[in-house]
Amino acid sequence: MTEYPFKPEELVSLAVQAGQAAMEIYRQDFAVYEKEDLSPVTDADLTAEKIIFDALTELTPDIPVVGEEHTAAGATSDLSKRYFWLVDPIDGTADFVHKNDEFTVNIGLIDGNKSVFGVVYAPALDELYYTASETESFLLKGGTETKLKVRAIPPEGMTVLTSRFHCDEKAAREMVGQRKVAGYKSYGSSLKFCAIAAGKADFYPCTHLTKEWDTAAAQAVLTAAGGAVLTAKTGKPLHYRKDGLKNPRLIAQGL
Repeated sequence: MTEYPFKPEELVSLAVQAGQAAMEIYRQDFAVYEKEDLSPVTDADLTAEKIIFDALTELTPDIPVVGEEHTAAGATSDLSKRYFWLVDPIDGTADFVHKNDEFTVNIGLIDGNKSVFGVVYAPALDELYYTASETESFLLKGGTETKLKVRAIPPEGMTVLTSRFHCDEKAAREMVGQRKVAGYKSYGSSLKFCAIAAGKADFYPCTHLTKEWDTAAAQAVLTAAGGAVLTAKTGKPLHYRKDGLKNPRLIAQGL
């Protein structure tokens, strides 16, 4: 794939629109519901996903859209075509509920079995990460655009990121193995991938099981910045269209 079947700035605008709608709910007292898998969901998840679905259906009518909340409600999509969208309207719903600002709007494009485009928007932090191509990703913050690039591991060792709400500390240390570690930091949502892409950290052992919409957008951002998302068991790049859209344990890393 050499170019996207859309303009990246259109998806950037869409993520901002969905994020702003989510922020209107975030600033208020809001209800938290429980899905069948016992995970939390709010009106922000539902509102943001509807905005994204409606816009993508109009913008790219030939590309199927798969979203976390639509799937939870029993919707299915034909994934036999070359492309499909993966949407996580609020990644880090627990972060949203606890109002720590570390939640994101995620829109990713799959080409074959590979994540090739992503936009990750953290509206409460005014941080928007997106891919301009499969080899370039950027951060928009405060009106300034910065090209993303993973860093070389510092002499003192890696900064390792862990999930704020889903970390199995024993498993995380096993996945780190004998690598030299300078310290650990907890992050919410897909911002862990983006922090590595921005050269703020080096390694993220994801100890809990995720779905493809949790990783697609952020993987594209990190890969375009020179990093990688690998399956923990095989060390091979994480691919998509898996049975049930289920991810295995994985590792996100810079250089």
